[in-house]
Amino acid sequence: MEFDIAMTDALLSTTRAVRKRLDLERPVPRAIIDECLELAVQAPTGSNSQTWRWVVVEDAGKRQALADLYRKAAEPYLTGAAKLAGDAQTQRVFESAMYLMDRLQDVPVHVIPCIAGRPEANTPVAMLGGLFGSIFPAVWSFQLALRARGLGSTLTTLHLMEEQAAAELLGIPDDVMQIALLPVAYTKGTDFKPAKRPPVANITHWDQW
Repeated sequence: MEFDIAMTDALLSTTRAVRKRLDLERPVPRAIIDECLELAVQAPTGSNSQTWRWVVVEDAGKRQALADLYRKAAEPYLTGAAKLAGDAQTQRVFESAMYLMDRLQDVPVHVIPCIAGRPEANTPVAMLGGLFGSIFPAVWSFQLALRARGLGSTLTTLHLMEEQAAAELLGIPDDVMQIALLPVAYTKGTDFKPAKRPPVANITHWDQW
């Protein structure tokens, strides 16, 4: 199999954190979410653990409750952080995050990736790396699959400050750990561009630091 390198590179470099351009009016079929999750679980996992779990929330009342929990944690943080944002790009990110905070309940689907199991206090870094390294590749694959189908998302974690309340709302067992919340919707247009990033040569060290 030969991949279209240009198209693959475009997918990888233009899959953005989408907030303001989420289409809050267009329904998202369950079949699309299922397709993207089928691709997500092809991602590698530490020790072939396959501990990823997914909670998909469509119910409007539960989305409203999740959004309320999110705002409880997000508003003081984002308000303070936005005042300290230096460059224009970072300022735009925080403005976009504030927009999402106000409208999270209107995003048609919330996806909460989880891990079966919960690390104990003082868990070694190597084990934590394997634990989180077993879910985030799947999350990124899910986001890439969404992008390829005209949908967008952003990885948010602020609701985790209210993780127990979210678990009670959604019936998530105590031994399952939520990792993030991804609001999912079709995007308004698909013309996303690569972001401004530092030159790789400035942040890469060969053979030693």
